[in-house]
Amino acid sequence: MKHLHSTLAVILLVALVISIVITAVNYFKANPYNRKIALLGLIAAHLQMVIGIIYYFSLKYHTMFSSGVMKNPDMRLKLIEHPLTMLIGIVLITIGYSKAKRATESYAANRTVFIMYTIGLILVLSRLPWSTWSLIN
Repeated sequence: MKHLHSTLAVILLVALVISIVITAVNYFKANPYNRKIALLGLIAAHLQMVIGIIYYFSLKYHTMFSSGVMKNPDMRLKLIEHPLTMLIGIVLITIGYSKAKRATESYAANRTVFIMYTIGLILVLSRLPWSTWSLIN
């Protein structure tokens, strides 16, 4: 499960970068909004979230809360910071997609996806447990 979650994280990062870059090009060149590209990032984010929730509860991390969790940086990252920040990032991506879907102009839709997906990506990157990836070690 950990390997799947890590592999999907790479897929999510690639999908978000592709969505952001293509949407940014469309935004700055006043091209039409491409819903399928935005959907790519949304699907990758939601798939990663579902696998992450399954992984989180299968490890029984949620039962490990104690007074020492906040004092231990590694446990705090795994139990609180990573899941909460990822959830906020995915919520922002979802809001961006939903608002763009309802936008009447391509300019507004591209701007919304570009801004919300970029903020979501920054949040995701800020709380990735980089030390657990074998490429970094």
